[in-house]
Amino acid sequence: MQILITTSALKRPRIVQFTPWSLVLTLLALLLPMMVLSLALYHAVVLKAAHERWPVISEAVRYVERQDRAQRDRYVRENLDAMAEKVGDLQARLLRLEAVGERVAGMAGVKPEELKRMEAPAQGAPGGRGGPLVPLRETRPSAATIEDLSRSLDDLQIVSDRHADVFTLIESHLFEKRLEALMVPSSAPVNGPIGSGFGFRSDPFTGRPALHTGLDYPADVGTPIMAAAGGVVVSAGPHPQYGLLIEIEHGKGLLTRYAHTSKMLVKQGDIVKRGQQVAEVGNTGRSTGPHLHFEVLVEGVQQNPAKFLAQVAPARTAGMPVQ
Repeated sequence: MQILITTSALKRPRIVQFTPWSLVLTLLALLLPMMVLSLALYHAVVLKAAHERWPVISEAVRYVERQDRAQRDRYVRENLDAMAEKVGDLQARLLRLEAVGERVAGMAGVKPEELKRMEAPAQGAPGGRGGPLVPLRETRPSAATIEDLSRSLDDLQIVSDRHADVFTLIESHLFEKRLEALMVPSSAPVNGPIGSGFGFRSDPFTGRPALHTGLDYPADVGTPIMAAAGGVVVSAGPHPQYGLLIEIEHGKGLLTRYAHTSKMLVKQGDIVKRGQQVAEVGNTGRSTGPHLHFEVLVEGVQQNPAKFLAQVAPARTAGMPVQ
């Protein structure tokens, strides 16, 4: 597009040429300020009409505001109801978890007094309390507020913290019981049958009745001897009657003896664990043949080791060495 501009008959006319892009840019340059000005005027008029309550415009503005407010309230209400339902589910789950925790605590040996000390102090008037659990969603399914949810979540936090403390206490008791079990001589020191049990029998050297204070495990020389439980070696050396003797202290007055060994693999002061090899079967001391003489003592008094061992299968075999 070309436009001729003449100012007089004597002067040469000016030619202004427009390309399609230049026309578009020119129109935009003209429309944008007009649009901005129109929006500003519209905004000013609407605000003035709303403030001064013009009949038509103020009603339209209030209608739009009511619609926006209703939509916003509906969205908030739907979310609050969903959150209230989840809080109710959490309350029910924590109640079931509390019942499970009490049962497990009883099985772990936690005393009820310990659990009561962990409970939060009751608020309000003293005396008994109770009643069925009514979750938040059942009390006011359509009237839950942010304050209700906040209080419920705070209560759930307190209850969940107490449950965590309860299970920590249970874990501590179970760990303590496991440690006690590991320190009790309940595993056989030699993998094999028992040749002579605890009790009275004929002494293999004198033939007279005598008390046999342990269990005999007949085995070949060099057969591994394992610690029946974890503990500390309190002595390891020769003995006139027991031969090469190892004594392991397990705490609470429990002690085990491993007699007539041919080789000792630990020394006094060593810490051993259950199943660790501590010696080898031999025929030292007052013995008629290779075997292990195993004793369990409580407060210095010999006990029947069969009461402590997890699996004892007495199999008295004729001709087996004893003592």
